[in-house]
Amino acid sequence: MDKLRLKKLLSYQKMILSQIALGVPLNAVLNDICLSIEEIFNSETAKCSILSLSGEQLFHCAGPHIHPGYRQAINGIKIGNNVGSCGTAAFLKKQVIVDDITTSVLWQNFQPLADQYQLKACWSTPIISSAAELLGTIAVYHSEPRVPTHQELELIDFFAHFTSIALEKNSESEKVKRLIANLTQSNNKFAAFTKVMPDLSLILSEEGEYIDIYGSSNDMLYRSVNEMLNQKVTDMLPSQDAEAVMSVIAKTLSTNDVQIFEYDLEIQGRFMTFEGRTACIDNYLAEDPQKKHIVWVARDITVRKKTEQEINRLAFFDPLTSLPNRRMLSDRLNMYVDVVKATTKTGALFFLDLDNFKRINDSLGHGAGDEILIEVASRLSNTIRNIDTLARVGGDEFVLLLECIGDGDEQAVIEAEHVANKLQNAFNDEFKLGELVFKVNCSIGICLIDENNSDPENILKYADTAMYRSKMNGGNRSHFYDPALQSLLDSQTEIESDIVRAIAANEFCAYFQPQVDKAAKVIGAEALIRWIHPTKGLISPNEFIPIAEQYGLLQSLQNIVLRDICSLLQVLNEKQVIDDTFKISINISHGQFSSATLPHTLFNTINEFNISASQIKLEITETMLSVDNASTVQQMDELQQLGFTFSIDDFGTGYSCLAHLSTFPVDELKVDKSFIDKILDKGAGFSILQTIINLGKSLNLAVVAEGAETQEQFELLQSVDITAVQGFYIAKPMSHSNYLTWHLGQ
Repeated sequence: MDKLRLKKLLSYQKMILSQIALGVPLNAVLNDICLSIEEIFNSETAKCSILSLSGEQLFHCAGPHIHPGYRQAINGIKIGNNVGSCGTAAFLKKQVIVDDITTSVLWQNFQPLADQYQLKACWSTPIISSAAELLGTIAVYHSEPRVPTHQELELIDFFAHFTSIALEKNSESEKVKRLIANLTQSNNKFAAFTKVMPDLSLILSEEGEYIDIYGSSNDMLYRSVNEMLNQKVTDMLPSQDAEAVMSVIAKTLSTNDVQIFEYDLEIQGRFMTFEGRTACIDNYLAEDPQKKHIVWVARDITVRKKTEQEINRLAFFDPLTSLPNRRMLSDRLNMYVDVVKATTKTGALFFLDLDNFKRINDSLGHGAGDEILIEVASRLSNTIRNIDTLARVGGDEFVLLLECIGDGDEQAVIEAEHVANKLQNAFNDEFKLGELVFKVNCSIGICLIDENNSDPENILKYADTAMYRSKMNGGNRSHFYDPALQSLLDSQTEIESDIVRAIAANEFCAYFQPQVDKAAKVIGAEALIRWIHPTKGLISPNEFIPIAEQYGLLQSLQNIVLRDICSLLQVLNEKQVIDDTFKISINISHGQFSSATLPHTLFNTINEFNISASQIKLEITETMLSVDNASTVQQMDELQQLGFTFSIDDFGTGYSCLAHLSTFPVDELKVDKSFIDKILDKGAGFSILQTIINLGKSLNLAVVAEGAETQEQFELLQSVDITAVQGFYIAKPMSHSNYLTWHLGQ
């Protein structure tokens, strides 16, 4: 490049950059770029054109020597392949050189147009932004076929760069102008709105300072405007309200989202409900633009909320009893069905219908009937949990939704029957209307809600069907829809009745399994409940203990075991075959252990037989230690002071915290049989045994191994520091008389 052309190039560069920096209008800058290119080319045939891209179309921005007719003809042309030089260059995003338009396939659709304006060559270069985005094209036309030199192509690239700067600068400038215009418009709108709005508008800083207050009168303010301006929320409002306001300010600023919420305030002696809306405001203070602020718009919705509450009451509650109505029941049933589908919890729906209620309405009128229904609703409400839904669905029909009453159908059936009994017990007392007295009963239909029965319409229908089956069987009873569950319930109820009968008939007794030390000396025994049925023979505890516990009969069985223990100890003491170290253990259930009457019950029984409390060992489960720690320790301390000792049964299978084990007044750990079964392989079972023995040593606790069934197991247990062994190898559980014979024979 010669010196003169280089000097011109530098001069044009300086001029164009200055124009861009000074904000010269874009058209003027682009026109000067075109003129500069034409002059640098020093060719009478060169004509420059600049087009900008909008969407997929090219529009003329500059072209001082391009004929207006040509500019108009191609203005807005859609880019694509074979769309002239510029359309193709924009489409391909690369330079397109057409040295002879008459022979170029790119121009075949535009040949007549080019001929009309005597255009024979066109070199087009895409204009690319600093972000690698296409902005447009820059083209150099010639009135005769011509191939560009390498230097000319470099010059075009050079000016394409300036064009990119100008277009980007203009785009940024336009954005700034729009932002300023939008901000001005927003401020104007905000000012206009606040003048006419009945709402209260507050401008608060992030520290909770009241900067500006617009809108409503002082009736909605905690204090007057003058008292609140430039004061902080924490200085104006009660601490609880101020904390809530500051929390909303923090959330608004952290999320930068509009917050919509409701809140209550006591304003000048009136409790008011407000709907609050908050949003961030940038650059609110010109003197401190970096400081963060929010706008807080408060609308008084006190009247609206009261109206909504009344509408809600009418829409979702029975006006007579104030119980939920069918609509609310349906909503809650649908929601609970979704819960059931996502978990393994089982629920139940009860359909209750009063028996022969029509006779009250017919004889005394609906007013009397309404009084009965109100009393029924009250009684039923007092028998259910807070999470349950009791609804009146019409006439004398009530529906109860019980949520999560079991981990499976068997447990849920027992709990549902228990609830049904409570519901029917609510009708035991007579109903009084003035001097008249009525006996009212109800029939109940029950449908379980589980993964196999989760259609709301069917659930209600099935419960209704089951209720009618109760009525057909004479009323005043409950019935399950599922025949299999009904059969299960009948079986459970039959066993419960049989347990009650068997207790009265003295069919339960204690069996005793001895415990020996390493030298095979008898040092104690464990008492185990057995049921000697007159027709079924010996029934395993696994068949009746869960049912006895569910129906509250376990206490009676444990009393039988305790009395049998005392009876055996009385005989052994009289025969002088045991000393004070001999102990018989009894299992204490969680329910019995939690009872405040346990010490009294134990002490009364042993005093009756003149037995020392030190000869009774109370076995509790490991899991019981993890529930209500303080109460458990207190109960254990009280019993220990009376002379009783404690053993943890099935140790290693529960969830007690070993770190807290030393805080409990425990004397003994019993290793579960599942570990003893595995000790001969010297693997995990043996390792667990050693660990428990070491733990017992460190805490000065005796360790008893349960379930030793073979000589090999017993010999291995003798080789370690075990305190005592219990299991079939020593002896199976024996009746009172058989145990005496066995013990005296040792």
